[in-house]
Amino acid sequence: MARIELRNLVKRYGDGFPAINDVSLDIADGEFVILVGPSGCGKSTLLRMIVGLEDISEGDLLIDGKRVNDLAPRDRDLAMVFQNYALYPHLTVGENIAFPLRLNHSKVPESEIAGRVQRAADMLELNDHLDRKPANLSGGQRQRVAMGRAIVRDAKAFLFDEPLSNLDAKLRGQMRTEIARMQRALATTTVYVTHDQTEALTLGDRVAVLRKGVLQQVASPRELYEQPVNLFVAGFIGSPPMNFLPARVRGDVLELPFGTVPKPAVVGGEHDGKLLIVGVRPEHFDDVEVTDAPAGAVTFDVQVDVTEWLGNELYAYVPFEAEAETRKQLEELDRELDGESLRNQLVVTLDAMSSVRDGDAARLWFDPRRMHVFDPSSGVNLTRDEERARKIGEQSEALRKRSLERAQQQAARTPATA
Repeated sequence: MARIELRNLVKRYGDGFPAINDVSLDIADGEFVILVGPSGCGKSTLLRMIVGLEDISEGDLLIDGKRVNDLAPRDRDLAMVFQNYALYPHLTVGENIAFPLRLNHSKVPESEIAGRVQRAADMLELNDHLDRKPANLSGGQRQRVAMGRAIVRDAKAFLFDEPLSNLDAKLRGQMRTEIARMQRALATTTVYVTHDQTEALTLGDRVAVLRKGVLQQVASPRELYEQPVNLFVAGFIGSPPMNFLPARVRGDVLELPFGTVPKPAVVGGEHDGKLLIVGVRPEHFDDVEVTDAPAGAVTFDVQVDVTEWLGNELYAYVPFEAEAETRKQLEELDRELDGESLRNQLVVTLDAMSSVRDGDAARLWFDPRRMHVFDPSSGVNLTRDEERARKIGEQSEALRKRSLERAQQQAARTPATA
């Protein structure tokens, strides 16, 4: 295991553009950290800086307290798993897994190499494929071979660069489970780059959100989801993404496109008459015909445009008119988040039993206590609850340690019962 510390890292290219701009991040021993963000945000560049494939323009990178800026990749003792697997087609699975050990010019005895390969094959269920060539394997099997090659090195940390992006949806789900199980059993520090929402929220102990090379927020998946620091994080985390609605402050209420809601106490009088942005997640709405609205909920009538029934839930799309003052900002934010919205619309997730369909009038409800209010100029979340965020972070860290201990205990028992 290793502790990895990023201290004000900057990466500038020849034209002076900062692809990574003043990023600081502490990654604890055995922690699983996800680097996430839209295309071009710098997440893969940052990973390559850690492993040594990109030079560091400014700042310091420390591994176990030792500055490694000038060390070659092979001297940092980090194992990287690439998106394209990077397997040697002329070698068997067993030879591919053993390859990093044989690069050490026989410093590792053949008997030990065989033992490490067998351990990796057992863990990744590759025993039946050790004599096969990569061309005869499925995408998921190839990715497991690439992971096995990282395991045998007994490296200080694993670095993954979008390892599942070439797999279909079913295989991605299976491989997420494999990666999580492997990381917990080995307790190896892991840094993982992805643009996939599900991977970020299910795999990471903490998730670091990047925007144009600048770190926006580092927190547990739950904290990012429930207590985002700004518009960008709120819009990027979650699928379907958070709805953003223009909200005019009028005394003690906020005027939304569908009606008025009580103004949160943290929104001061200095905002009276001004336009803010309200964020509400799709699942915080429901159909009054199917579920009873709780106390304090706000009901409103809408004209539904399109619906999508998915079996376990129903998506309904409701167009609305945004004021010109916020329309441009929301459109720019959508483009930056790799969105493809063609119009201003509210997306709501309804109970699958709802009978709402295309073109219907519907009455919906939502609890205004679940909404977020953002300053449109700075993007800051005015309703973020710092105390609640702190408690979520503490709970998440306790759960991480408990899960790690349980996995290690299970791994220690397995050989004895085999």
